[in-house]
Amino acid sequence: MAKDTYDLPGTQAQEMAVPDVPQKDLTLERIAGSPSLNGASPRAMKLSPDGRWLTLLRARDDDRYRYDLWAYDRQGGTWSMLVDSEAFGPGRALSEAEKMQRERARIASLKGIVSYEWSQDAQSILVPLDGDLFLAKLDGTVTRLTDSEEGELNPAISPDNARVSFVREGRLFVAPVGGEPAAVTPDEASDTVHWGEAEFVAQEEMDRDYGYKWGPDGKRIAVLRYDEAPVAVVTRTSIGAGSTTTYDQRYPLAGTDNVLIDLYVIDPDGGNRIKADLGAERDIYITRVDWAPDGALYVQRQNRAQSRLDMLKIDPATGASTPVFTETAEDGHWINQSSDYRFLNDGSLVWRSERSGFGHLWRFADGEWTQLTRGDWVVTGLLGVDEAAGALWFKGRMDSPLEDQLYRLDYANGGAPERLTEKGWFYGASMDGAGRTMIVNRSNPAQPTQYYLADNTGKRLTWLMENALDADHPYAPFAASHAAARFGTLTSEDGSTLYWKMLTPKMEKGKRYPVLFHHYGGPHAQEVDHSWDSAISQYFVDLGYIWFQIDNRGSDNRGVAFEKQIREAMGTVEVVDQKTGGSWLKTLPFVDPDRIAIFGSSYGGYMTLKQLEADPGFYAAGIAASSVTKWELYDTFYTERYMGDPRQVPDAYEASNTIADAAKISDPLLISHGMSDDNVVMDNTTAMVAAMQEANVPFEMMLYPGFGHVVSGPVITQHYYGNIVRFLEQNGVPPGGR
Repeated sequence: MAKDTYDLPGTQAQEMAVPDVPQKDLTLERIAGSPSLNGASPRAMKLSPDGRWLTLLRARDDDRYRYDLWAYDRQGGTWSMLVDSEAFGPGRALSEAEKMQRERARIASLKGIVSYEWSQDAQSILVPLDGDLFLAKLDGTVTRLTDSEEGELNPAISPDNARVSFVREGRLFVAPVGGEPAAVTPDEASDTVHWGEAEFVAQEEMDRDYGYKWGPDGKRIAVLRYDEAPVAVVTRTSIGAGSTTTYDQRYPLAGTDNVLIDLYVIDPDGGNRIKADLGAERDIYITRVDWAPDGALYVQRQNRAQSRLDMLKIDPATGASTPVFTETAEDGHWINQSSDYRFLNDGSLVWRSERSGFGHLWRFADGEWTQLTRGDWVVTGLLGVDEAAGALWFKGRMDSPLEDQLYRLDYANGGAPERLTEKGWFYGASMDGAGRTMIVNRSNPAQPTQYYLADNTGKRLTWLMENALDADHPYAPFAASHAAARFGTLTSEDGSTLYWKMLTPKMEKGKRYPVLFHHYGGPHAQEVDHSWDSAISQYFVDLGYIWFQIDNRGSDNRGVAFEKQIREAMGTVEVVDQKTGGSWLKTLPFVDPDRIAIFGSSYGGYMTLKQLEADPGFYAAGIAASSVTKWELYDTFYTERYMGDPRQVPDAYEASNTIADAAKISDPLLISHGMSDDNVVMDNTTAMVAAMQEANVPFEMMLYPGFGHVVSGPVITQHYYGNIVRFLEQNGVPPGGR
């Protein structure tokens, strides 16, 4: 008897069980609505310093974008809401500085409580809300600490629980808990000088969102000061629905000057201010500042080329600095900064390094290095250390490049890593300071993220949010049409293994189906893994598209040799590898080779433009959102890490941009951009649009007033993806087989 379905390539992930509830069609309105189809979607899970409480930010059932603060009592096994954001929030508009911080953290669409901090005595929690500060107690009482129009950035509680600190109008303020705040850094009467803040590239690119840190005893504060006077002014036009505002934003374009940065150590009242010696070279980056348990201050200083990182030990009493060690990048690579390190009480340091060609853990003690993990795989996170037991915990890809698993390592005795978690899942975790308890999250392509408490052997102690796909789960009515993910590999031109992921609609033998080929393609990112994915991919599959992704050379978690091939060559090997995926798709009997459309945002939008330019006629259509088009228009820290300085390698920049070859685009193209984007400024899109118009190249464009780099919301998400569907249908890539 003839088969009526196709034999599909690759390996299929687990099928989803279908709950016994009426099934519905997946719609954009439901995807963007509340509650989230992912089910439980908590943020900022933390254990209290004494280990009794677990706190998190939980989205409301009726508004997935608004978060409240909840606590779980591990002794009583009960949940309670500590701060209701609607009840306590004044509803005051956020300052422009806080809006931009949220944009850089990719949480601009969220409302209510987006962060909080425990006091070290585990008796209270500092909660920023609508530009003011509140102190929440575990009995449910909430006290307002500030009531000001100016707003408070980056609040913190001192380790001795006596003071609250924050940044306001470029100065650091400190107040006794419940008392009046006072500025503790100088008023320099300059709009370009900032104390206690993280500069733009630190927030956007370094994963450093702080500009000051309290010492471990609460008696001293390390405070960064930066002056952005040397940085070029970019007039950013923030176009909203009914008004236009211009901002003279200091934006360090590649090849131009960065901020001038200094580090000071001060008393909580601002006295005894000592300047740290960061060296004679001023064109540097400060990527991390840390206090060690013994009260020593450490600074990670990186050169502008990002080929060298120096760990400096700062004497808080004098500001004198002593080099501890130096990391240098392999030829043609760069230093990827990391937060995966831990200063230990015995004076040693556990540190993640790529010096072996893969990201691994090392121990630095008495001036000597000992490698703790090794192999052609990467450690993706250091979770915790138990010094007394000589053990540490980490997450990594030892068993598969597509799965983060959790491991224990007996580092004191040179043991091998022991996997604590189950294959077939993608894990994340955090640990308490003593290395005793883990907050674990896990998902796979058939199960949205689950959360549980575990001991340090990985044994589950209790579910926090099981998020089971039962009849009550928000995704249950759509489970029947859920397409099981398939995974496989292709080989690149240089012999590298490229991993792909595919979702297919229900297909009839003899028919061919269109592909929505989604990509990112940029460095330090990975698209293909064994985790739960957005419902958007399932929506396109339900319409009748094949969803396909492939990770090209230059992407993350595959080692130095795989990543560094984009050095001074963005828009080359990534384009070739994505085409390798497209060429293979065209050989499959169920793929319509004339209906393969490509879609990407940010670096993915850049890739769409480069792919259409490189291979006219190969793809049926392209969608480019929030795209970089000329790397001289992007920031120093990100761009120069991969491309070098344009003043030194102008030819590499010329080859990498999308402007010069704009006339080569002949396939249907949809361009979109948020009109208040301060990350990929809209000058990128206008430059590309002007080049295409000058070359008489037709295209479509959709702009989003008031939105930044991410266009998201309960209604706008529907428009964003609905417009993509319309574009595909009207340009030769309709859904369904034929």
